[in-house]
Amino acid sequence: MASSFTRLLSGRNTAVLLASLGASTMATGYLMTDSNNVLADQRKKLYPPSADFPDLRKHNNCMAHSLTPAIYGKLRDKVTPNNWTLDQCIQTGVDNPGHPFIKTVGMVAGDEESYEVFADIFDPVIKDRHNGYDPKTMKHPTDLDASKITNAVFDDRYVLSSPRRALAAALAGLKGDLAGHYYSLGDMTDKEQQQLIDDHFLFDKPISPLLTCAFMARDWPDARGIWHNNEKTFLIWVNEEDHTRVISMEKGGNMKRVFERFCRGLQQVEKLIKERGWEFMWNERLGYILTCPSNLGTGLRAGVHVRLPNLSKDARFGKILENLRLQKRGTGGVDTAATGDTFDISNNDRLGKSEVELVQLVVDGVNYLIECEKKLERGQDIKIPAPIVQFRK
Repeated sequence: MASSFTRLLSGRNTAVLLASLGASTMATGYLMTDSNNVLADQRKKLYPPSADFPDLRKHNNCMAHSLTPAIYGKLRDKVTPNNWTLDQCIQTGVDNPGHPFIKTVGMVAGDEESYEVFADIFDPVIKDRHNGYDPKTMKHPTDLDASKITNAVFDDRYVLSSPRRALAAALAGLKGDLAGHYYSLGDMTDKEQQQLIDDHFLFDKPISPLLTCAFMARDWPDARGIWHNNEKTFLIWVNEEDHTRVISMEKGGNMKRVFERFCRGLQQVEKLIKERGWEFMWNERLGYILTCPSNLGTGLRAGVHVRLPNLSKDARFGKILENLRLQKRGTGGVDTAATGDTFDISNNDRLGKSEVELVQLVVDGVNYLIECEKKLERGQDIKIPAPIVQFRK
């Protein structure tokens, strides 16, 4: 069995952080953005908002379902302190209508202030994507006390590994079992690249239109890199999609140990970057601030590779996952097939529950799935559990 934890993080004092990783990239990025905004401002003087409102009648994403001509007219001419505009926020959703049966988010935030300046569209999108979480009235909890996790050692006959993810900049300050090495995507040797590929650590240049339309591949591979500890159980991706993606993982069924390492590593990294004048972006309404609204809150995905040859063929499998607030992926990640009846099972929610609550939800859910698998092996019947309440009352 494999267990993993992943967190996406973006930081304040961004110019300092990115300049330390690649100053030329930062300068080029700002010039491109400023140029685009000049052209946008010129257009706004010529045309009213009604002339620019996009045709979203055939689009299936949260943004398209929430954006109205009135909201567009109110927000079109606003810009954030970093010159990010509404049109840039919604570009990926406009360019990618989506699938009739697969609803995407359809917008991204260019900076922390995007969620405030364009709250009239972000708030309903967040409420839609996060199953009713209302950022106007609700507060997001946070809790990184791994000692609270119970029953987190799974049956190794069914579980292959446990993973997870978060950040980096002062990584040279990590000590003990967290000490490691940073590899720049632009400067690594062929040997280093091949080793990272063999370890399945290397991330690729984004090619999906959903990402490229949101500027995720800008100036690739400048200012991007990978860091991992010597034991290869704690990884950090730098500037892949957000500023950082932190991953803690190991083979076997001890998810609590994986979570403990994740919490400890994340707290040490946060301490080191604060000493240098940086901090992760966070507020009590939205939790950790990230590029895609779908990852707001904890930014956390706790995943377990579980072998379920009998349960996966049962017609009730999907409903069981739904009621347990879990999602399944193939062993290769999103949009991949399961190999050997093994699925990547993880939390469906990010916002409205703390890290400890989400990890415990996955632990309890995976234990329930394993128990169902054992019952089916013995020819016994299984039950669909009652739905789990998503938010605290």
